[in-house]
This record gives sequence, C-alpha cells and structure tokens, in this order.
Amino acid sequence: MNHLLDLGSRKFWRLVGKPVDLAMRHSWLRAPMSRSSTVGDGWLAAEAAHHGGTVDDDAATTDPSADRAPGLLPAMTILDGPGFDASRLDPRIRDFYEHTAAWHMEVWTGWSPLFWPAGELIARLFARRVEQLSLPMRPLDVAHGMDSRVRVIRDRDGEQVGAAWLRTLRPSGRYVFSGCYSARRLPGAAQPSVHVAFPLESGNVQVFLRPVVSDEGGLVLESPPGRFGQDGAYVVVHDGGRDFAARIPLHETFRLYCDPYGVLRTDHELRVRRTWMMRLHYKMEHA
Repeated sequence: MNHLLDLGSRKFWRLVGKPVDLAMRHSWLRAPMSRSSTVGDGWLAAEAAHHGGTVDDDAATTDPSADRAPGLLPAMTILDGPGFDASRLDPRIRDFYEHTAAWHMEVWTGWSPLFWPAGELIARLFARRVEQLSLPMRPLDVAHGMDSRVRVIRDRDGEQVGAAWLRTLRPSGRYVFSGCYSARRLPGAAQPSVHVAFPLESGNVQVFLRPVVSDEGGLVLESPPGRFGQDGAYVVVHDGGRDFAARIPLHETFRLYCDPYGVLRTDHELRVRRTWMMRLHYKMEHA
C-alpha cells in the first residue's frame, strides 16, 4: 500500500510537471534524492560521491570550539550581490548560519484550522513514515525539544558545497527534517539565493529563498510567487528514466532578528498562495 502511494505521488508530479534536463539546462534544480522510501540521512553518501568528495563525520558536529562548529553556509558573504550585503547583518545571525551546530533551538508551532486536516493526513500517510518534512502538528509534539546535527558535504578539493541539517524530535529520535543547504544562483539572477533541498524517494522538494537584510540588521528569507526559474518552491521527481519538475504555490518567509533582550529568534510562516498555513517560532541560543 505504501509503495503504491509513493508511486502514485510521483506519477502525479510527472503529470503536472514539465520534463527537465538536470545535467545541463536545468542544472540549477539538481539536488539530492533518496534511494529508499525512508529518508533520514541515507542520501548523504551519494551526494558526496556526486561531488567527488566526502561528508564530515559526526565528531565534527560536536566540536566544543564554537569557531569550528559547522554551519549551513561556509560564509554569509557567498550571498552578497546587488540586493544583499552580509556585512550589514547582526553578527549573531551570521554566526548562526556559519556555525549552526554551536546553537540550540526551541520551537513553537501553530496551524491554520483551514489547513490542519490536510496537514494531519499528509503527516500520517507520508511524512512520519518517510521521516521527511514531518511538520509538528500540535504544540506538545515539540514540548521536549528538537535536536539538530549539521554534517558538511565537501567536494574533492575539500570545499563546502552543501550542509545537511538533520533535525530529530526528543526523546523519540524521529526525523522531522533532513535538508541540504547551500547557496545557488538561479538562471539570470544577479545574486545567489539560499537553496534548501529535502530529499525524497526518487525526488525532492526544493526551496529557493531570496535573502534581504532588514534595517535593524535582521535577515529576511522569502520564497515569493513568481515564474518557473525564479525564487520559490519546486517538486522534482525521477520517473521512467526521466526527470520532471513543477513549481508549487507554497511560499515561505523567515524573519531572523534579535529581541530587546539580545535573544536570537525566527518567525517562520508557510503560505499556500496568499493564505497562511502554518506558523513556527524559533528561539536560538548559543551553546
């Protein structure tokens, strides 16, 4: 039954998507996929092999030296461009992205009553089973907290080309998210976007987030409405020896800022078109 559900979902995205060439014309959409129905961290080795490199072992994620703790991005300056200047960011926000493993997070969640039934159905049929994009459905789901690990993916020259952010629930250890983070430039774009890919069996969900520095030194990341090839959310599937991609009307906004007490926080909103679906709030503290 589960196999049929997964196969049916790939056939659906093949039907509504368009053929893409991930090796050439649409290489901006090439991202890790899972070889099995349960995602976890099983995609890491294959992604490192694609780059001819390695994955940092778990010992690197627990280095007590904060300046050596791995981050989602090697440096925020890789996002610099006409609309973004990393030097204007609050230093604590830069540290969070450059040394993510040195930070602890607490999360609170709230669902729109309109979308909660669909979210619960997807969680039961897919997300919890495949251990990917398993969004917490109730506030108490994250009452014990969430653990996170960052494992850096390096190319053959030892340069960081991606970072896996693996988040699990306490005390069960069940995966909530398993994402690959990097900076990537879209076709014709003047500056890079933050790129996040969530591997799935023979496919993935990808989000391209446009970075902006707020007047107070905060960071805003947004996946707005737009055309195929612009910032936004995409589903990519491999089916029948071919690849297909569809842009989906799911939009996100992250607002990172320091509150009056110096605590780093994030407001995260997911929307379907213009209607909010889910809101999360994160409190981040340095270890």
